[in-house]
Amino acid sequence: MNVKRIFCIGRNYAAHIEELGNAPDSDCVIFMKPPSCIVPVGQTVRLPRGAGSIHHEAELVIALSGGGANIAVEQALQHVSALTLGLDLTLRDLQSQLKDAGKPWELSKAFDDAAPLGTWVSYQQQDLQALEFTCSVNGEIRQRARTSDMLYSVARQIQILSRIWALSAGDIIFTGTPKGVGPLVAGDVIALESATTGRFEWRCS
Repeated sequence: MNVKRIFCIGRNYAAHIEELGNAPDSDCVIFMKPPSCIVPVGQTVRLPRGAGSIHHEAELVIALSGGGANIAVEQALQHVSALTLGLDLTLRDLQSQLKDAGKPWELSKAFDDAAPLGTWVSYQQQDLQALEFTCSVNGEIRQRARTSDMLYSVARQIQILSRIWALSAGDIIFTGTPKGVGPLVAGDVIALESATTGRFEWRCS
């Protein structure tokens, strides 16, 4: 798939908001990554050196077939073409500094190799709010998610994004991470798995 834009939804699981010490908000957070962040399955994830703690954030990722602007919630899922799992890698120390200074997050979110992405599975009306997935590092499960725990459903996310952007084929959405985020270091092997998508694995260097 030729990815055009990567939209990311932050603060979409209450337990993750709590674990990072963030106050509950009435709105989700939206940021973007360039397609150059993508690391396909089986390739090595190159972690930045000397940039502080690097955290994994496992997420359901969806791809769109189109949609345009101002999509209604009721029609939103008609524009989903595929789904997979991915990682929103985050320079946590830098992100904290940027947040404290009231600055954008891109430096901590949009670095090279910041978006390992699984293989796409065709969307066949799967219930996107009834999926379970895990993230393990060196065989130890760190994150276990149920998409039913999302504060903003996939359909609602599409509606929100389409208010600002005319969504089109090639757009993908990282839909938020559950609790359990943690550090990665060179030599770690990280894996994402669900019954719907299968298992995806990357080695960090």
